[in-house]
Amino acid sequence: MRLSLQLYTVRRELEADLPGTLKALAGVGFEQVEPYNFHENSEELASALQENGLSAPSGHAPLLRSDQDQIFSAAKTLGIGTVIDPHVPEDRWKTEADIAATAAALNDAAAKGAAYGVRVGYHNHWWELETLPDGRTGLEILAAHLDPEVILEVDTYWAAVGGQDAAALLTRLGDRVRFIHIKDGPVTSDPAAQLPVGDGVMPIWDVIAAATSLEAGVVELDDYAGNMIDAVTASFEYLTAGRPEA
Repeated sequence: MRLSLQLYTVRRELEADLPGTLKALAGVGFEQVEPYNFHENSEELASALQENGLSAPSGHAPLLRSDQDQIFSAAKTLGIGTVIDPHVPEDRWKTEADIAATAAALNDAAAKGAAYGVRVGYHNHWWELETLPDGRTGLEILAAHLDPEVILEVDTYWAAVGGQDAAALLTRLGDRVRFIHIKDGPVTSDPAAQLPVGDGVMPIWDVIAAATSLEAGVVELDDYAGNMIDAVTASFEYLTAGRPEA
């Protein structure tokens, strides 16, 4: 599995020192990162990535709320092959009609992205994984309405917060899932309770094993009470050490 890091994890550090933070991540051992809102600083980010030998195969940007041409153009500048919309509000996941409308918007974005050579995906929070009255999850309904070219990046922690067995969900979604967010903690909706990978209750290795079409596993902490670079380092070391012997 190729490891990446969602740069939202180190957003405070990036605001203070973008090149220095990327240098620190390369020093940890990361070769890939996943930028967010990269269309806002693509030139500076491209330079810092190149200087530190980092690539960005995927990135987050608000495709359904911002100028898509600007986003896709920035993605080409950065070498980002997959642009993932990270957030559709909770109130848009209550009915199949609303979910189908989101799928249609993502399909349209994917058609535009194709002209730039860029693929489109979607990333979940917990509300897409709560079940509708018919017993299906919103994310699975979305997948049924998406064109085959649109991929999913499943945030496995938020899936668990939404009440799902993350590994079973990945099995059901199959090869639609090309990226996963790997995070750990007590499985609550409080971001500040998250922990370095391996220190929480998530069945990390079962989750990874269930993602059979994975292009990258993306480490992320939405927040953390301690030093974030230390948490990122611990997560990287846990994942690169491999599954512990039973």
